[in-house]
Amino acid sequence: MKNNKERTAVWLYPETMERLDGWLSKDNCKSRSEFIEKALSFYMGYLGTEDISSYLSKALLVSIQGTLQKTENRVANNLFRLSVEISMMMHLLATTLEITDEELHRLRGRCVAEVKRTRGKIRLDDAVDFQSSPETEE
Repeated sequence: MKNNKERTAVWLYPETMERLDGWLSKDNCKSRSEFIEKALSFYMGYLGTEDISSYLSKALLVSIQGTLQKTENRVANNLFRLSVEISMMMHLLATTLEITDEELHRLRGRCVAEVKRTRGKIRLDDAVDFQSSPETEE
């Protein structure tokens, strides 16, 4: 810290002064000036950074990280279960179909385009309509 500090007047509400005095010893500050200096440095650091994680409570950060980890695990488990069910369905369907590699390749390309276009919001009704339309006969 600099030895040549400037003196300034600070006007605070009585309730703020009481809270300040209550925190002095908890923050190991010897004076109100030291506490205010620390508080201002902290707040200005907070304002000057884009990464506010260093200014958040460690307990809050741990809690947020734990919640995110649980959510990530839940999503991963659900995606795994869904993939198993889809795989089972595809194998069952494949046993009943007689489709050439070329037809399968074209269908995959169409489905990829459809999923991209609809952002994954596909409906069985749309597939049935497409398959039953006369245009699909080539």
